[in-house]
Amino acid sequence: MPHPEELTQDRTVEIMREQRFVMLSTVLDGKIVSHPMTPMRVEDDASVWFFVGRSGEQGTALQGNPQVNLAFAETGSWLSVAGAAEFVDDRAKVEELWDDQLEAYFPQGADDPDLGLVKVRGESAQYWGIPGPRPVAAAKMLVAKLSGDEGPGVSGKTEL
Repeated sequence: MPHPEELTQDRTVEIMREQRFVMLSTVLDGKIVSHPMTPMRVEDDASVWFFVGRSGEQGTALQGNPQVNLAFAETGSWLSVAGAAEFVDDRAKVEELWDDQLEAYFPQGADDPDLGLVKVRGESAQYWGIPGPRPVAAAKMLVAKLSGDEGPGVSGKTEL
């Protein structure tokens, strides 16, 4: 049986920073909806910054219910972070985090009136995974499957 991994806030932040994409799940009209997102920054306190369109489905969902889930995944490892989102009106932070590639979504750039700066404050995290680099994790999963052994995974959770 997998043994719990000691999941700390520092380890959670480390895992979050390793991922380029995350699934942001929100609640809209009573349904859970997920969107792929690019975190603009992960802070040491496990807060994550995103840009979203205020008038889009995500923006509407966040304005109606700030409770969200962030799902990070890679070969053999998954991290789920529950938290609360808030729109932040901070022009200096927008300019600090802005990336010109975002103009594909916000044609007027950092001055786009639909641009919303969102900070998700992590409240708790749960991790399931196989220790080691991705190729090692994939090999461990294959060996467990072929041998019929229980998987080599570990799990853990923490409050943030």
